[in-house]
This record gives sequence, structure tokens and C-alpha cells, in this order.
Amino acid sequence: MKLVKGFPATSQDDYPLNVHNILKHADRTFGRQQIVSKRHDGTFHRYTYHDAFGRVQQLANALKRLGVEVGDRVGVLAWNTYENYEIYFGVPGTGAVMLLLNLRLTPPDLAWIINHAEAKFLICDETLLPFAQAVAPQCPSLKGFIVITQKNIKDVQTTVSPLYKYDDLLAAEKPEFDFPLMEETSAYAACYTTGTTGRPKGVYYSHRDVYLHSFCIACNAQISVTDTFLQLVPMFHALGWGLPQAATLVGGKIVFPGMYNLDRLGELADIMVQEGVNVSAGAPAIFLPMLEHIRKMEKKPDLKGARFLSGATEPPISMMKGYWDLTGAEIIHAYGATETTPLVTVNRLKPWLMDELPEDKRWDLKRKQGYCVVGLDIRVVGPDEKEVPHDGKTPGEIQVRGPWITGSYYNAPGSEVQFTEDGYWRSGDVGTMDAEGYLKITDRVKDVIKSGGEWISSVDMENEILSHPAALEAAVAGIIHPKWQERPLALVVLRPEYKGKTTAQDIKDHLAKTFAKWQLPDEVLFVDAIPKTSVGKIDKKVIRADYKDQYSK
Repeated sequence: MKLVKGFPATSQDDYPLNVHNILKHADRTFGRQQIVSKRHDGTFHRYTYHDAFGRVQQLANALKRLGVEVGDRVGVLAWNTYENYEIYFGVPGTGAVMLLLNLRLTPPDLAWIINHAEAKFLICDETLLPFAQAVAPQCPSLKGFIVITQKNIKDVQTTVSPLYKYDDLLAAEKPEFDFPLMEETSAYAACYTTGTTGRPKGVYYSHRDVYLHSFCIACNAQISVTDTFLQLVPMFHALGWGLPQAATLVGGKIVFPGMYNLDRLGELADIMVQEGVNVSAGAPAIFLPMLEHIRKMEKKPDLKGARFLSGATEPPISMMKGYWDLTGAEIIHAYGATETTPLVTVNRLKPWLMDELPEDKRWDLKRKQGYCVVGLDIRVVGPDEKEVPHDGKTPGEIQVRGPWITGSYYNAPGSEVQFTEDGYWRSGDVGTMDAEGYLKITDRVKDVIKSGGEWISSVDMENEILSHPAALEAAVAGIIHPKWQERPLALVVLRPEYKGKTTAQDIKDHLAKTFAKWQLPDEVLFVDAIPKTSVGKIDKKVIRADYKDQYSK
């Protein structure tokens, strides 16, 4: 990009955008606002922004005393807790880089990331110490381990050393810290892509990136000091989607659910009601089973006015309607990636479209990824790299650039091909853009089904299957075919009450209402579970590998 220098401004443009100032403002302005966190034992920890800011400064002092210096990388293996929230501000507040580690990666991948980032210390929840023990012998850069635990440090059973207790380190320090004025382009944190192709790649977010993204999230999620936000998104994934910082920016009440899983969804529903949650974010992988739990509740939670941002994959219309009809909550689709911090688009229905479109068309529009948020440039380009018409029909690759979009991967030779000469990041997603600017992803470049020279959208087919009352989950993948190059294969998880009563032909007949005969899957298989990636997306790579011989038998 060519920058043009205009007439000099008189603004203090050299004053940096540093993320710790977001919490500093929350302490100054919203100091009495609550932060609630569920502990492993089921009890709740409650304190305020003022309390949190004091502990963040204690953490910063403790890290400096341990020898953490500006630019050092500090790894984090932790759940969605108040301690992790403090780490979000305390580690970068020293000038170090917070390295968020995906809890669902294998120890070899975690070790590779730690070594690639050359992390100096690792902050780890006690329940996750087995991961630390598995990687420690392979990670010579690690100089110490800080454990989050309620136990006496002598009672913590582990082979890693030296070992420090998180709370003991903080208790030894004063709640005042002289935060450095960091050059705003300095790295604030790092997340690594999940490595579906090759090794994970490092995305290092700058203070400026995260500061501006926080404003964007707060604006588009319409969060304010009167709201209560629940951090459902794992905080290791793309900075928790930027919502902890955004909620802090506006002084909203924050609720951390701690360590949760799909077997204890009732606890999440109870937390929502107990704490008055009206803003959250997550993937359909968590929202769908939570909805199933709510369906079975005798008394449904009243979530009227609640806004739940849904990302990772396209939300099924049946899921959005379910939340609206049963609880009054609105599911708002948003789109992004690790490389985009992550917000790129958000789907809010424009007032004139509310007036113009019938109800079924409004629901159909809500499953699109939405329009681009202010501050970013987005385009959909064809094979010739030229932008395709905004007709809602012509597909192309989605490309994005802007102040919170990564411009490169850290120390990853060969990855330059994912960026264009004029600064756009190639998403690898195939989509269309309509005249109103709504983006619709039709597939991943690598997942689009190529059959007999034509493309079939697996995403649209999956969502159509999910509109069948018997379908709980669905995945569609292109499987190698001796004649047609690829043919669709549908995997379907049935609702318990429909097992043994629904046939593959029932699903095909349902699809035939919206798909041409040649597009229909050759086979529909009923399975107990759909393979998913560490961030809850359908893992098409695994499906293609598991069923690679399905059509060559």
C-alpha cells in the first residue's frame, strides 16, 4: 500500500494505544463493577475491576521480579477464569508477549509452538499440569512454571521445576506498577493457528491491533456498562474473540464459567439466569447442545434481549429459531479467524430489510456471515484475482486487510503466498457478496465439493439437513469418486427420539426440496458423533481420510 502524507496534524499521535490502559480506565471509571468467576469446586469468586487492576499490577511486578523482560514470551495454559483475565492484562502490561496455548492440541504440537515462540515462562492451571509435564523436557527455553492452584505449593504433585504458586507471587508484591509506554506496534499476544495443513503458524497481535479491535467488538455487539457478559469462548482461542477486552472497555459485568464441558451444560444455563447474562459468544458446537438442554428444561430461562454472537461455523436456522422461540435470545452470526483477531463481519438486519423481507427470508439472511465492520477492507475475488460482482451468486475467495488483520506469520518461510501484493490476507474461504454487502460463505477452498466440473456447497447442504426435525448434527464432505472426481457424503447424528425411525432416503427427500438431483449426496450415513477440530469446527480433513474409499468400493 502506498501511504500519502497530508498536512501535519496537531494531535498527540505519538501517544501509544496500549491495552493495559483499557483496564486502567475500567478501574478509574467502573471500579465497583463486578467480575464473577466459577471455581473448580463449584463456588464463585467475586471481585471488582478495582480489585482486578490491583492484582494485575501485582502480577506485573512478580513477573519482572522473576526476570521477565520486554519482548519475552510467556505461555498460558488456563481455563476461563479471573486469573486468566488478570494474565490478559498483566503479562502484556510488562511489555512481554502473552502466548495463548490451545488446550486441545497434542503435546507435540504444544511443544513445537512453545519452542517456536521461545517462551520463557509458562503459567498453568493445576489441572493442566500434565500438559506442562509432557512438554517441559522438549522445551529448553522454559525457565519456570507458575501454577494456578488453591493448594499449598508443596502439595502440588508435578515433575516440572522451578515451580511458583500464582497467588503467592502476587501476595508478595505491591498493587502498583509503572506500566511502560509501549510502542503500539509491539506484540501484545500471540495465538497459533490449529495447523490443519502443516505446522501451526504464529499470529502476533499488536497493542494497536487489540485496542482498536476492542472498540469494534464493543460497537458491533452493542455492549455497555449495563450489560452482563459471559465468556464462553475459550480464552486461548483468538484472544477469546476479543470480548474480555471489549467488555472491560465499556465497564460491563463479566462472568467467567471456569472449566466447563458439554456434559455439564445445565451449569452454564444456571449461571446465565443467576448472573443475569445478556451478552455472550460461542460456536454452534456449544450453542446447539445447550439448546438441547434448554428444550428439556421444564422452566425455560427468560433471555429476552440477550445477544449471543455465533462464530466458527454458520448457525443453523433451526438453532437461531430455537433460541428465539424458547428463550427470547437473538443469535447474531459473526465471521472471522485467528488471523483477523477475529472480527471481520457481523450480521445485523438493516431496518429497511426488516420491512422489505418476509419472515422466512429474514431468517435465511441471518445465517449469512453479515456485512464487513468499519475499519476493514474486504473483497471477493475470482481465479483472475479480480473482484466478482456483488450479486449474491458469483463465488470467489474472501480477502481482508485492515489494522487488526495479520500481515504475515511469525517466522514461517513459504507462508507469504497467503498475502497479496496490496496487503490482503487470503482467507481460503469461498463466498459471495450481495448488493447489500452481506457476505455468504459457501465453503472453504479446500472443502468445496467438485463434482463433474461443478461446485456443491457443503455448508448449505449441512444447514439444510439440520432443518430436518430428526437431525441433531450434520457434516457433508467431498469424497473421491472414480467418475465424478468427488461426490458428497453426508454424516448425520440423529436426535435420540428419531433413531431407528429415520432413513437415509428421508434425508435425501428433504434435501431434494432445495438441491438438484445431481447435487444430492450419494450416501447418508448415521453416526454417533461428527469429527471436530480443537475450536469446534467440523473436521473435513478427518472425514475425507476416514471415508476415502467409500465411493471406490
